Amino acid sequence: MKTPYLYEIEVEWTKDREGLLRSENLQTLGVSSPPEFHGRAGIWTPEHLFVASVNACFMLTFQAIAAIEKLQYSKFKSFATGKLERGERSFLFTEITLKPQLAITTHEDIEKARGILEKAERKCLVSNSIKTSIILEAEISVEL
Repeated sequence: MKTPYLYEIEVEWTKDREGLLRSENLQTLGVSSPPEFHGRAGIWTPEHLFVASVNACFMLTFQAIAAIEKLQYSKFKSFATGKLERGERSFLFTEITLKPQLAITTHEDIEKARGILEKAERKCLVSNSIKTSIILEAEISVEL
């Protein structure tokens, strides 16, 4: 077995329901519980970071596959919504909906682009590491 990659994160409580996330060579990030769970508004929460991880991984996986497949595109933007619900024992994310907006440069690549988006959703390592259902609702346009 090959040596695994390790990603080390430190979190330090600062006050109330707030703390600081740190990792070597990265910017420190303030975190809090969301306001609906007695945290402070305007600060990243674990819930936001969870959904952001899926969305960012999806984008980066798309870019890698698009480069291999030589897909020409002029814009990529993705909106993600995570649905948090109370389960039998605790809260959990039951689904994350990804709504990428992709602009390609030729009509001939529409099906190719759709296939790459679908493959990126299937191959995203973050999505594959969680049990939350991922829903892909892609919007593809052609910009000549």
